Amino acid sequence: MKSTTQRKAIILLLAALLSGCTDSVGSKTKHELRSAADNSWAMDAVWYQIFPERFDNGDKSNDPQLSDLNGAYPQDNEGPWSIHPWGADWYAMQSAEKARDKGIWHAIQLRRTGGDLQGVINRLDYLQDLGVNALYLNPIFWAPSAHKYDSKMYHHVDPNFGPDPVGDKALIATEIHDKPETWQWTQADKLALKLVQEAHRRGMKIIFDGVFNHLGQESFAFRDVVEQQQNSRFKDWFNILSWNDPLKGTTFSYQGWFGVKELPELREDNAGIVDGPRQYIYAITRRWMDPDNDGDPSDGIDGWRLDVAFCVAHPFWKDWNALVRKINPSAYTTAEVIDPPEQMKPYLEGDEFDALMNYNFAFTAMEFFVEEKSRIDAPEFDARLQNLRNAFPAEATFRMQNLLNSHDTNRVSSHIVNRNLGSFRNWSDYFGKSQATNPSFDTRAPNAEEQKLQKLLIALQMTYVGAPMIYYGDEAGMWGANDPDSRKPMVWPELSYEPESVRADGSNYDTPHPVGFNKELYAYYKQLIGIRRANPALSRGSFETLFARGDVFAFQRKTEGHPTVIVVFNRALQPASLPAQTVRSGTRLLDQLSGDTVDSGAEISLLPQSVRILTPTVP
Repeated sequence: MKSTTQRKAIILLLAALLSGCTDSVGSKTKHELRSAADNSWAMDAVWYQIFPERFDNGDKSNDPQLSDLNGAYPQDNEGPWSIHPWGADWYAMQSAEKARDKGIWHAIQLRRTGGDLQGVINRLDYLQDLGVNALYLNPIFWAPSAHKYDSKMYHHVDPNFGPDPVGDKALIATEIHDKPETWQWTQADKLALKLVQEAHRRGMKIIFDGVFNHLGQESFAFRDVVEQQQNSRFKDWFNILSWNDPLKGTTFSYQGWFGVKELPELREDNAGIVDGPRQYIYAITRRWMDPDNDGDPSDGIDGWRLDVAFCVAHPFWKDWNALVRKINPSAYTTAEVIDPPEQMKPYLEGDEFDALMNYNFAFTAMEFFVEEKSRIDAPEFDARLQNLRNAFPAEATFRMQNLLNSHDTNRVSSHIVNRNLGSFRNWSDYFGKSQATNPSFDTRAPNAEEQKLQKLLIALQMTYVGAPMIYYGDEAGMWGANDPDSRKPMVWPELSYEPESVRADGSNYDTPHPVGFNKELYAYYKQLIGIRRANPALSRGSFETLFARGDVFAFQRKTEGHPTVIVVFNRALQPASLPAQTVRSGTRLLDQLSGDTVDSGAEISLLPQSVRILTPTVP
């Protein structure tokens, strides 16, 4: 069976086929109906994406049991099993996995490492030190899988993410799940609210992952349908193809999300998701955005990331957006839509989403800095960036989540290692190529030269228009193939890790690859984030291309009342220079990275594969 994210890659391609210099950075639309101050914080965001099950095990007493995996792929809850050691060699089979004798990919799907919300809370100071001020959490609601996109319910956090799994499950069992007046606050729920409070106390925003296209196979509504069949009050929530009927000779069948039976899809009509699940989604939206239901959303989450948003009809998103705005006008919503820019426009007209996960930024960046078979030169890079900037309203462009990788891609470092495999932009094709099941994919650690390319990508991400988003562990030097290998346990500086000595096919490297926290790369991320946050021009400023020729690309960002920032890249393996008079600021320029100064108007020298970030010196 294809993994969920493999199917997602194919689906996104189908959706794309079916869907239809100084610049203003976008056009005016319905966004103008909202105050520019409503969620302007999103322009200044430096996002950090957390995959909770793999981020940090802050409370070992709540680690999941094998029974907690019931209903999750690969539907195997018998036999030896144990929590996976946090620092284990990723492709090395553990004793329980060897005893099952079903191969590495079966084993990885069964792995749980015990990451939880206490772990996230424990690491907030780390994130604050890094400079992060906005968090996006992959799903935290109760679900049997590690990824948690197969939710049992949206109104409760997974009990294994909280301090009292047994007590939480007993409390949840007393509820009528589609009756919000019966809902309780479990210990895991309360810990999630504490996480929100602790993030806010540090000046951080936080958004949750909303998976509103489907529920899980073990969800309360779907289990009732399985048990009660046509007599279930939830029968109209799902797309039921046939019922158990011995007289007619039919068996129960339903529509899973593009055939994935673990993910029964919610039914839609012309208005989008039908009324039953729609009202449930509305209720949980209120619950997490205004927990006290007192009209003050400050104790709730600051917005949502919406999974597979392209699978839900636009009318639903418009209605749901109106509810979100009513609860909190400053809330931020971003959606997973991986299409060419012109096909993404309907989502960004101001009445659905504020932004999207900006995969097109990643595609374009890789084509200039990394990929060789589909490499583009600086003029084409400039043209593609300009097309992307101008495709959407200005408010959306400045709020887009500019990512380089995510839980649905290979790690950026591994993309660089495997840069000749194919085009990242051809996402549905590259998805499979970038998995370790592909014998041609090299799972080794990146070398020093490859990390230099990652640094160029980081510099672009932190200086370009839009809000940068870091996938957990990129700053620590983590590497990995696509799902599931991009979801390894986070590498922490104080923990010990076995070197990666085993390849995905079970063979051994001649020389094992050490695994550890990359302090030098972390320092570079921290420095770049600091530069971005110290210079408002980089989050709110206009964009002007200064030079684009061959391997050299330069631009400047300007905003009134703050220093202009000039960014110059040389991606070549040879030294280069920016011609004299390209930059004329009337004063000497300080390189924020090196501390060197250069004369404005003079030729600016560039080392191989380097970047300069220049600001006027104080007179």
